[in-house]
Amino acid sequence: MRSSVGCATPGLFEQDAPMPASSPSPGATIRADARSLAGPASLCVLASGSSGNCSVLRIGSGTHRRTMLIDAGLGTRTTARLLSSHGVRLHEVTDVLLTHLDTDHWRHAWLAHRDFRATIHLHKRHWPAAESLRRHRQRVRLFDAPFEPFGDVLVEPLVQYHDEEGVVAYRVRCEGGDVGFATDVGRVTPELIDHVRGVGLLAIESNYCPEMQIASNRPQFLKDRIMGGRGHLSNQQCAQACNAIGAGRVVLLHLSRQCNTPERAMAGHAGRGYGLVVSSQSAPTGWIGI
Repeated sequence: MRSSVGCATPGLFEQDAPMPASSPSPGATIRADARSLAGPASLCVLASGSSGNCSVLRIGSGTHRRTMLIDAGLGTRTTARLLSSHGVRLHEVTDVLLTHLDTDHWRHAWLAHRDFRATIHLHKRHWPAAESLRRHRQRVRLFDAPFEPFGDVLVEPLVQYHDEEGVVAYRVRCEGGDVGFATDVGRVTPELIDHVRGVGLLAIESNYCPEMQIASNRPQFLKDRIMGGRGHLSNQQCAQACNAIGAGRVVLLHLSRQCNTPERAMAGHAGRGYGLVVSSQSAPTGWIGI
């Protein structure tokens, strides 16, 4: 596949390894097939950003295929529509992994949707703040250690820094390769690097460009929160982490629309030897195989 970027179509910035050092020309976007799944596990980022985050992980094939969401921060109708456009019906979703309970990662309205029957997996440290979920205790599975949501799949959680309650990064071990997922992690720690080292597919946030963040008209308290080690990762922090982790493919998450651009987020990954996809708030990525 050719390296490419298409500025007119958000969510579809994609390139194969290695990435050329020069900026790719616009208009040459290669779109992943919305319905074809590549390999035993495939990830599709439906949306990622401050207005809502939701990713879909499909594992296995045929009658043995299972579908889980990582975060459910979009509206129910929007999510159902995007899932359908990618060959997934809402009732097929069996599990939801929540990274944390910020409103752009979890919406309480999901509990009232008649076609949503999934088990919700939540770290024990987030349970005291999960008021809406406590009224649906039978739907929630709490964890503070690795667990198996279903056969032959092991989910390994790691709590990282984000605001007061923290956030959970995941390593999902499955046949054919592992998936790492880390968003809103605040800072890159040695524990995070070790936790997802060598995964076949890594989804990791690349939230802001420091220069754009500093020059923005955002209030200083917000800049301090984002850049202070308990907020979000910068493009440079993300690129350094990816270099140390050594994933086969990388998906960049949670780009700020005010303080980042896909081109700036991609720049630090030039020549690193892994395939790169940039997610978006406004358009899904398509299926990304390990």
